[in-house]
Amino acid sequence: MIQDNQPIRVTLVGLCTNLVLLGLKLVVGLFVGSAALVADAAHSLSDLLTDVVAIVGIRLSARPADESHAYGHGRYETIAASVIGVALVAAGVAIAWDAGLSLYRQEHNIPGYPVLIVAAVSIVSKEWLYQITRRVARRVRSAALSANAWHHRSDALSSVAVLIGAVAGILGWGHGDQIAAVAVGVMVAIVGLSSIWKVFLELTEGSISAEERQSIVEVIENVPGVRGWHRLRTRLVGREVCMDVHVLVDKSLSVGEGHAVCTAVEEAIDLSLDRPVSVVVHCEPEGETGEQGERQIDF
Repeated sequence: MIQDNQPIRVTLVGLCTNLVLLGLKLVVGLFVGSAALVADAAHSLSDLLTDVVAIVGIRLSARPADESHAYGHGRYETIAASVIGVALVAAGVAIAWDAGLSLYRQEHNIPGYPVLIVAAVSIVSKEWLYQITRRVARRVRSAALSANAWHHRSDALSSVAVLIGAVAGILGWGHGDQIAAVAVGVMVAIVGLSSIWKVFLELTEGSISAEERQSIVEVIENVPGVRGWHRLRTRLVGREVCMDVHVLVDKSLSVGEGHAVCTAVEEAIDLSLDRPVSVVVHCEPEGETGEQGERQIDF
């Protein structure tokens, strides 16, 4: 069982690591004159800021439902994920633009071996942060944490580009550093656009994955007393699944017996998902709705 403080804890680890990497990249990048490493430092700064945004979003989304937010505060985490995505796109465009101007001016830069060391440290540490953050994000189904994990991965990839650019410079190609910086910017922007797209799907009432829907269907059909179902609809509110379904039962059942079947369906769905779920089951008598046996998903 994942504790509620695990997302915050893993984000704080990332925040501290990003703070160290920011200082290291900035100092070495300015000292040796590496545009790619300074750009990578800017990327680490954006990582640092998005760590803060992720923590705030996770904290706010954990607040219980109240009169003004009857479905809870899960969308705060969605907003945090969107902020992270926008920050990534902005950072990526700025990095690529600056490096592109340097190429246009035909500037040459050979930063030397210190950049290799810093880039290698960044690659190892950021890939480690990606792995542990992604693991927690998957378990708690956190959009903000998932976006932040990919931010760590994009930083690791950008450091790979810095490493390649530094090697190219050492071998005598003076534009290697700038080309690496452009590559860094493009990768960062792509990751940001991907995060924004996921937020867009949720805000436009996108449903859960086909695999999860099929799992729910199988659960419903295995509940004793269920004769059929239709109008299965799902949507996301932060990391919580909100869904409703119409269940067909024997028309000879009493109100209490029909209610018991619906309650069993709700409990079975709740146990089948590894994320919070809010289920509404509508009970209908079989043979009197004109839709018996019909199965409609997300309609």
